[in-house]
Amino acid sequence: MSIRVLLADNHKFMRDGLRALIEEQPGMEVIAVAENGYGAVRLARDLKPDVVVMDIHMPELNGIDATYQIVAELPNVRVIGLSVHSERHYVVAILRAGALGYLLKDCAYEELAQAIRSVAKNQTYLSCKVAEADMRSRWEY
Repeated sequence: MSIRVLLADNHKFMRDGLRALIEEQPGMEVIAVAENGYGAVRLARDLKPDVVVMDIHMPELNGIDATYQIVAELPNVRVIGLSVHSERHYVVAILRAGALGYLLKDCAYEELAQAIRSVAKNQTYLSCKVAEADMRSRWEY
C-alpha cells in the first residue's frame, strides 16, 4: 500500500520538483498539491492523505496555522514542516502545531523520502541539520 502524500508549497517550482522526486520513490504517491494553507486544509479534509509535506511560509494561511487545523480535524494525517529556516522557534512552532517532522528545503532527496516514511509510521523526524544546530545550541554557554 502506497503512502499517500499531499504537498503544500506556494512555489510551483518547488511543488513540481517535490512531486517528481516523491513519485520516483516506490511505495509513495502524490495525491494532490496546494499552493497555500487554505488549499492544504481543504484537500486534507477531502482526500485524507497519510502525510502532508507543508511549507511553513505560505500566503493567506501559513503552514503552521494550517497544520493546527489539519491535525485537530484529522488526527491520523501526519504533517512534515518544510522550510528554509533552521531557527529553533520555527521548529518548535510547527511541532507544537502537531507536525511530526521538520525538514529544511536544502535537504537531500533521500532525507525527504526517509522523513515521509518515518512520519507515516507515526515517528518523529527532524532534519539532520536542524538536530545538529539544536545540539550545538544546547551546549553553548
